[in-house]
Order: sequence, then structure tokens, then C-alpha cells
Amino acid sequence: MKILFMGTPDIAAKCLKTLTDKKMNVAGAVSQPDRPKGRGHKLLPTDVKIAAEEAGIPVFQPEKIKSGELLPILEELKPDIIAVVAYGKILPKYVLDYPKYGCVNLHASLLPKLRGAAPVQWAVINGDRETGVTTMLMDEGLDTGDILLSQKLEIGEYETAEELFSRIAEAGGELLAETILSIEHIKPRKQTEEGATYAPMLTKEMGHINWSEPTDKISKLICGMNSWPLAYSFYKGEAVKIIRAKKGEAEKGENGEILGFEKGKGIKVKTADGSIYIEELQFSGGKRMSADDYLRGHSIEIGTILE
Repeated sequence: MKILFMGTPDIAAKCLKTLTDKKMNVAGAVSQPDRPKGRGHKLLPTDVKIAAEEAGIPVFQPEKIKSGELLPILEELKPDIIAVVAYGKILPKYVLDYPKYGCVNLHASLLPKLRGAAPVQWAVINGDRETGVTTMLMDEGLDTGDILLSQKLEIGEYETAEELFSRIAEAGGELLAETILSIEHIKPRKQTEEGATYAPMLTKEMGHINWSEPTDKISKLICGMNSWPLAYSFYKGEAVKIIRAKKGEAEKGENGEILGFEKGKGIKVKTADGSIYIEELQFSGGKRMSADDYLRGHSIEIGTILE
């Protein structure tokens, strides 16, 4: 079966590698155009472009696809199926209708839960105990197509979104390969709107910690915002990113108050119903450091309120 792969970021590149490692017939890869990144605004290739070129797969990067720009590529490759993982653009009808077996999308949640742009992060932020990966036949809606296969994954208590992404990519690549190999025998299931939720794109502002909230909610925000955009608070007006933290016992004090420091555990901060030990942090212009390392060269004033 001839496959056209469409994707852009790291999770998509890992899924593409799974397909190529299994010697599946990936005839071409479509990815978003290279974009300038970093301080030097150097034009850098997408992760999928890098993975495809390493595997000797032709890469196509149309700026637009809405008005038929992808049609010459489809006519050239004549794919039987299109596999889509985080491509980043809505596929128009002429693309959806082209391949014999349709366009199969890998989505990083158990649909219909957490449709949208950031399902992995929101599964962690929401405190879900499990999430998963789903393959579906794409339609013109937003993650509303018929479900093909799915696999559940448990979420660890302090597992970050970045760590979960890594497991999602591995499980997702395997599920996508299984779906493609079994596509003629899978009976699609209609999605129900019952239980459907949405996972919008994250913004930096969403990472601002409200210390008047419960410990569990703050802990999950810190985990879900790692590695981007990272949860943060303000110490004496200076922004400080909270990278890793653990839950502590109930304490008296004002919400957000720095209660003390315990070597090996971190900086202790009061929450609505307990406390949080900040294990790893980053001040503006500084490096990521463990709380132990930071306090070897800096001081933190006990009683200060984080805002």
C-alpha cells in the first residue's frame, strides 16, 4: 500500500520513523515550510523533513494547500492512503477524498475526549488518570471523524506533558502502522458528541500559578506546562518559572507564602489546602536549576509571597 505521510513536529517525525522502520511503503512526506527559529532567525527544517530525508523519502512543503496546491503531488505519487500526524493545517476536501482508503489521522487522546490542538498537555493539566491515542478517518470537522483504533495510556502522578509526549509518540506510531496494515478489515465507529471535550492551544499566560488554588490543581498545571510554556510565578516582582514540583503536607500561612527550604526536597510554598515543594526553577535570564543548586549561590527570603 502506497502511503503519503503528512506531519510537521517531533511527534510526527517519530511516527514516520516507526513506519519506515517497519519497511512500509512511504512514497512521500508533506510538511509545513521551513521557518526561522532562535535568536538568529535561521531557517530550520521541520522534524518530519529531517526524518524523511534521512530515510530517503521525497519531501514536499507547499505554503498553501487550500486551493489545489497539493493536487500535483497527489497525482505524482498516487497514494492509496494518507497518514496525518500533527500536520498543522486543515485538509481540504480534495485531499480528504483523493486516496482509496482515505486520510487516517493519529490523535493524541481517546476521542471524542480532548479534540483540538493540545490534547496531551490538557490531559495532564486536567488531572486525568489516563489518556491514549486514537486513529480516525478524517472528515471536514475538527477531530470528528470515524474512529478506527485506540489505545489507552495511564498518566503518572508527576509525569510531565513532555514525558507523556514521548510515550504517546511511541504508542501512536505503532497504532498508526497497525491501522494502515489492517485498514481493509477495520470497521469504523462513529464518534458520539457525548463526552466530547476540547483542548485549545496553550498560551504563556495560562501558566501563571494561582497559589489560592488546591495543591493538586497547581501540581498538574506545573506538569502540564512542562516543557512549554512552563508554569510561572513572581518573586518580588521577578518572573520565575516553576519546572518541577512535588506536593507537600498541609501548612498554616498565606497562600503563595514561602514557608522554608528543605535540602533534597525544595522550596516550600503554601497553597489553598497544603503546600508545594519547588524542585526545579528558572529565574529570568538564568539557567534551569534544582532548588538545591540555586540556593547555594542565591538566597530566598522566607515569608515572601509568590504572586
